[in-house]
Amino acid sequence: MIDRKKKLRLTQFFLLFFGMLIIYFTYYNNKTIDKNNEIVSKENKDIFKKQDEENIKKEKDLFFNIEYTGLDLNGNRYILLAEKANFNDAKPEIVYMSVVKATFYFKDETILYVWSDKGIYNNKTLDMNFEKNVKARYLSSELFAEKAEYSNSKNYLSIYDNVKINDIKGNLIADKLVFDITKQKLDITSFNNGKINANVNLNEKRF
Repeated sequence: MIDRKKKLRLTQFFLLFFGMLIIYFTYYNNKTIDKNNEIVSKENKDIFKKQDEENIKKEKDLFFNIEYTGLDLNGNRYILLAEKANFNDAKPEIVYMSVVKATFYFKDETILYVWSDKGIYNNKTLDMNFEKNVKARYLSSELFAEKAEYSNSKNYLSIYDNVKINDIKGNLIADKLVFDITKQKLDITSFNNGKINANVNLNEKRF
């Protein structure tokens, strides 16, 4: 009879002990999970906060429908337009543009138009870079390429990468086209077996 009571008490003790263990570990695990969730939640909040701050900064630095006008070294007037633009904090003279249009008015009363999806303008040197879906029009000619550079100091417009030229006298495909603004001349070059290497006098009003 005594042995039965001892066994019963031992059984009760172990059941109570294991029950307490189960309660303790359940509480501890839940607390750990809650703590981990708090850490993850805080990390997510920090990430979202950082993203919000970056977006606010971008929106603050973003300008719409901007316009620059000026004269090149030869006194030719130009107008540069962009639907969107933002500035580089480290280099405030650099302006990054989207949906760009540049218009150059030459003294001989001819006009050169340049369009592109992206552009970079240096408001100190007045140099311009055009990228993606570059299109230019001069007189009866249209030019298509991926990149173009306008150098105010060297007085040239360089158009390159998949250059296509449509003119009333015919069509050309080239690698690079350099428009000398001072001399009013156009150099067309191909690096593929030298298929094209032409020099056109723009005073003839062909390009």
